[in-house]
Amino acid sequence: MRCMSMADTVAAAIATNRFGLGARPGELARAAPEPRGWLRAQLGGDAPALAGASALESSSAILSQAAKLREAKRQGAKSGAEQGAASRIAQGLGAYYRPLYVAEVRARFTAAVASDRPFVERLVHFWANHFAVSVDKLAVLGVAGAYEREAIRPHVLGRIEDLLFAVERHPAMLLYLDNIQSAGPGSPLARRASAARRRRDPGLNENLAREILELHTLGVNGGYTQADVTGFARMITGWSIGGGQGRLAAGDPGHFRFRAELHEPGAQQLLGKRYAQAGYEQGAAALRDLARHPATADHLAGKLARHFIADDPPAEAIARLATAFRQHDGDLVSVYRALIDSPEAWATPLAKYKTPADYIHSAFRGLDLPPGDQRAGLIAQELLGQRTWSPGSPAGWPDRAADWDGASALLKRIEWAEVVGTRLGDRRDAQRIAPEILGGVLTTDSSRAIARAASGAQAITLLLAAPEFMRR
Repeated sequence: MRCMSMADTVAAAIATNRFGLGARPGELARAAPEPRGWLRAQLGGDAPALAGASALESSSAILSQAAKLREAKRQGAKSGAEQGAASRIAQGLGAYYRPLYVAEVRARFTAAVASDRPFVERLVHFWANHFAVSVDKLAVLGVAGAYEREAIRPHVLGRIEDLLFAVERHPAMLLYLDNIQSAGPGSPLARRASAARRRRDPGLNENLAREILELHTLGVNGGYTQADVTGFARMITGWSIGGGQGRLAAGDPGHFRFRAELHEPGAQQLLGKRYAQAGYEQGAAALRDLARHPATADHLAGKLARHFIADDPPAEAIARLATAFRQHDGDLVSVYRALIDSPEAWATPLAKYKTPADYIHSAFRGLDLPPGDQRAGLIAQELLGQRTWSPGSPAGWPDRAADWDGASALLKRIEWAEVVGTRLGDRRDAQRIAPEILGGVLTTDSSRAIARAASGAQAITLLLAAPEFMRR
């Protein structure tokens, strides 16, 4: 067997920590002979499904049940199963949604700390954050996990166009950005409301259109105007979900549905192009063009480079990824391969500061903590400021060190490291584990500090508090 050089263990540490979610014991040694090949191998086949996914509810089932609970309250059901449903709705939909949210978060956390394809898991997290929804909005609380399973995970190894359509048509996104009742001023619904005089139509909502342009595709500097936002918002009027009451009663609850009665008729303009298609196809044609737009390639390349290379990535790296987007018609695996082949992605010292989620995932992986301890990890994510699917805005969680490395945030990490160290005591040998999970990026100072620790608990704390453990 070939003896690993220092360069081997540095590259392996980068592969397992920067591209992955932190090395597990033995993983760095498996990656070291060919770190780039280890990453490329993970891109083969479909993205892995979550363990126990069959026990998790689909978004359509969740929203269908939520509709029944709302109806039970409206009808004031007084007997049998309906009585139980009415009792649950009396506590609010949150009482129904919260257990679903917790189950999804636990399944996601388990995948992050146990996966043998951690590069793919990181990509799932990256795209879920890029196309962010937030459980701070009650309507999203029950379906955020299903959204990631149904729209993000199956498409992270596919084409950007397919990922984009899956995201923008998913109930979680349509609910989060209020597109389900967006009505064009000239839509059949608006005309009927005008004729009735006392009825009000919901009006045009530009939230989804704006975020697709600003965040999901072109980027804030992508060359669009307010007129483009309005035109695109009119094109996607009618993009909604089934179920509901009255005019929204048609269609299967929780499934995407195009509602012609909400759609603004006539041709619209976007980025200087005229779209004259009828109905759903108008918005779909615009979305396909956005997926292929050069500014979209530049924007997505920049975000990938920032996530995997540095807070301010080199222009050459961004250009390389953008070229891969264009040359391969948005094939994401081709872009990921270009990222792996980018020399900037393998530079030292470690340039990226771990987010709280990254920090906790890597601690669980590196210390080989059992899945039964995941509740402590989930609580820690909240305490350290990164509650799952709760970024607070459609922009998602920030991806720069300045947003995470303040003195107060660092103190909370060290306090959590002390709790972990105290709980583990001498059941983990930090002096042995440190080189196994950090390899060539482990500094002499950190190694010496861990070796001189007064106890096993303190050694674990010092490992988790080491500067090189805080970075990837």
